[in-house]
Amino acid sequence: MTAPSTIAVRTARPAPPSAGAIGLARIGLELRLYVRDPAQIAFSFAYPVVMLVIFGSVFGDEQVLPGVGLLQYFLPGIAATGVMLTSFQAVGTAVAEERDRGDLARLQTLGTPALAYGIGKAGQVVVTTVAQLAVLLAVAALAYDIALPTDGPRWLTFAWVVALGSVAGTVLGLAVATFIGSARSAGAGIPAFAVVLQFLSGVFFADSDLPTWMDRVAALFPLKWMVQGMRSVFLPDSAAAIEQAGSWEHGTTAVVLVAWVIIGAVVCARTFRWRRAA
Repeated sequence: MTAPSTIAVRTARPAPPSAGAIGLARIGLELRLYVRDPAQIAFSFAYPVVMLVIFGSVFGDEQVLPGVGLLQYFLPGIAATGVMLTSFQAVGTAVAEERDRGDLARLQTLGTPALAYGIGKAGQVVVTTVAQLAVLLAVAALAYDIALPTDGPRWLTFAWVVALGSVAGTVLGLAVATFIGSARSAGAGIPAFAVVLQFLSGVFFADSDLPTWMDRVAALFPLKWMVQGMRSVFLPDSAAAIEQAGSWEHGTTAVVLVAWVIIGAVVCARTFRWRRAA
C-alpha cells in the first residue's frame, strides 16, 4: 500500500501597494501630524492674517488706483506669501527635521517609496493651503470689506495659481532640504531666504515701484508669478496697467510655475536623501 502523496500549493502573495496608493494614504497621516502641532497651525494661519491687519492699520483707506485701496492691492501678495510659507518654508524645514530625527531612515526601512513621501507632503500642503486661504479671505471680506471675485474665470485662475504654486513650493522645499546640512541650518536659512524673496517679489511694494533689476531677479522665482497671478484675481483689469509688463501675463505665469514644478521634481528624484550625509 503506497503512502498518499502530498502536493504543495503555492499561495500567490498580494502585490505590494503602488507608490501612488501609499502616497494617498500618507496624505492622511501628514494631515494628522500637522494638526497635532499647534505651533505650526498657529503660524500657518495667523501669519497671513497678522500681515493683513498690519497692512490695514498702516494704509487704512489709501488708494493705489481709483477704486482700489492699498489693502486690496496687497491682499494678493499676502495670499501668495501664505502659499509659499505653507509649502516651501514649512516642507523644507520639516524634511530637514525628519531626516535629523531618523524618521526618514525608518520610512526607507519600511520600504516607503520617495515618490509616496513626496505625494503625502504635497497633498498635506494643498489641503492646509486651501484652509489657510479660506480664513484669510474671510477675514479680508468680513473685517475689511474687501470685495471678492464673483465670476467663475477669476476663481479658476485662483485655483490653478494656488495648485501650481503649492506643488512648486513643495518640491522645491524637498529639494532645498537635501542640500541643507541640518535642521538647525534649515530653520535659519529657509525663512531668511523667504523674507528676501517677499521683498523682491512685490509683496510689500507696488509692482511699478520696484526697480527693473529687482523685478528681473524676482522673475526667476515662483513667488513673483504667484503674486501677479493673485493680483489678476482680486484686482480689476485696469490694475494690470501698473504691472511692469502692463498685463497680467497669465501664460508666462503658468509656464514659470510648471517649469519650477518640473525642475524641483527632477532635482528631488536625483538628490533626495533618506539619511543625513556623513
